[in-house]
Amino acid sequence: MSGPAAGTAVAATTTDVVCLGESMVTFLPSQPGRLADVPSFGRGIGGAESNVACALAAAGHRAAWVGRVGADGFGDHLVETIASYGVDTSAVRRDPFRPTGIYFRTATDRGTDTHEVAYYRAGSAASAMSPANVPYEELFAGRILHLSGITAALSDDCLALLRELTAARPGRPLVSFDVNHRPHLWRGGDASVLLELARRADLVFVGEDEAEEAWGIVGAEAIRAAVPEPSVLVVKRGSAGATVFASGRCPGPRSSNAGGAENAPGARSTEGGGAEDAAGPRSSIAGGAECGGAEDAAADATGPDTVTHVPALHVDVVAAVGAGDAFAAGFLSATLRGLPVRDRVRHGHLMAAAVLTVPGDLTEPPARDHADRLVALGDDAWGTLRLGPGWTAADRASEEVRTP
Repeated sequence: MSGPAAGTAVAATTTDVVCLGESMVTFLPSQPGRLADVPSFGRGIGGAESNVACALAAAGHRAAWVGRVGADGFGDHLVETIASYGVDTSAVRRDPFRPTGIYFRTATDRGTDTHEVAYYRAGSAASAMSPANVPYEELFAGRILHLSGITAALSDDCLALLRELTAARPGRPLVSFDVNHRPHLWRGGDASVLLELARRADLVFVGEDEAEEAWGIVGAEAIRAAVPEPSVLVVKRGSAGATVFASGRCPGPRSSNAGGAENAPGARSTEGGGAEDAAGPRSSIAGGAECGGAEDAAADATGPDTVTHVPALHVDVVAAVGAGDAFAAGFLSATLRGLPVRDRVRHGHLMAAAVLTVPGDLTEPPARDHADRLVALGDDAWGTLRLGPGWTAADRASEEVRTP
């Protein structure tokens, strides 16, 4: 395995979140119907991790995407488009021998029987990512490293890479892992490896439906029992909202002046590590709000979880794609800001609502002050909030509150 040179260090963490994974060019249908019947397609981009990076950058954070694309026109389009959102793409590698992945999809909800997706990603440049060819200095230079289970399904080398990046080591940034179970990618494979990876992360996003399908585990409490190690576990429950399990040992993202690349695989640490270093240096806002609020700050590190449930919003859905990535971006954004768990989930719901009310995977998020006003609503007002196309442009949160 090849890593950064021994003794390599960065003087300061200049990136909030680094996202690693495959991004592809996506072809969106010009009208509803079967792929066989759609006459034309518009070009866009799609990729769970790059979607998160784009949403975070659009929300004002310093985000980077690390991936591998072909030395082709589709690769050019991907890198240029992702960079246009303000994402740092300087660590993206170009592969002269393998193509950039592409896919076509229908306009229907991914969860319905009529939804079709045709992937052309076998042997793609991204599937060649491995522990030997990724830029560890860039991957470990952020406050948060965001990964997903999609990468693990691309190839044995990609799975080995995720195991390397989720391994416990001094100075590791907070590792965020979205399970993102895609059944078609695991045909003939063992999706239980996603459980292994989730247990190695600090912050995990998983849907109740995918936990049941991939692991045979039913219900939020049972999921937490199977994934006890992460400091924060976010169980997404569809229209029922989301439930968060936050432990008293909750580590925050590394502070912006803490180095991390010196502790990447293959690098020699410049300091002796204590027990607290096993999860990475704590930021100045770790504990307290960083672990979800005063109630979590008072929790014993070995005590029970603080469990927070936040209802979902009423949304007039245009296209049910990209919502999970947007939710993760909203949650991570609020985590970086040190907000309480309830507010993190609400920001996740709002970011997801922004994507659900447009045709593609990406959109401009609501202005921060607008989102903050909505997040601050009382429970009753939150419960009557209904969001439709164009809601992110509203000037006042009160204009969005109406009975569904």
